[in-house]
Amino acid sequence: MEKIKSVKEIDWDRWVPRERAVIVYVCDNDQVLLIHKKRGLGAGKVNAPGGHIEAGETPEQAAIRECREEVGLTPRGLELKGKLYFQFLDGLSMEGFVFTATAVTGTMVETDEADPFWCPINEIPLDRMWEDDFYWLPQVLKGKTMDGRFLFDDDTMVSLDVTIGDPA
Repeated sequence: MEKIKSVKEIDWDRWVPRERAVIVYVCDNDQVLLIHKKRGLGAGKVNAPGGHIEAGETPEQAAIRECREEVGLTPRGLELKGKLYFQFLDGLSMEGFVFTATAVTGTMVETDEADPFWCPINEIPLDRMWEDDFYWLPQVLKGKTMDGRFLFDDDTMVSLDVTIGDPA
């Protein structure tokens, strides 16, 4: 069987993800909450709090739970900004829900999964994040919406199709 080389070769209408996940970008004034990911998919990269959606859980519930588990904070003012669709050449497939939040409550803590830190929005370390973030994250943090489809070979992005929109 020949390897897929482009997101355009995937029948996204029939595509079914093996996993569903969330990611939460908490913005406070001119800063965003990020993490140094310690384990799991993306270990060693900078990301935002997030993780898998559990059975019977809505994406919003998962976003709140994952943020609490990873960094000890409860996000407030959650807003769905878009969806990410990842196909990896090794077979992993994931649908992701991208949220922003306008505030948090609680006390920020480091956990075995994440070392959180506040970062100025204009200094986001995109060179230490997943490659796809470059194409949509700055726009989402400016209030835009997005829809992105990505093909990865391990940590390397092979192909992408991103649509950026204005807020509804």
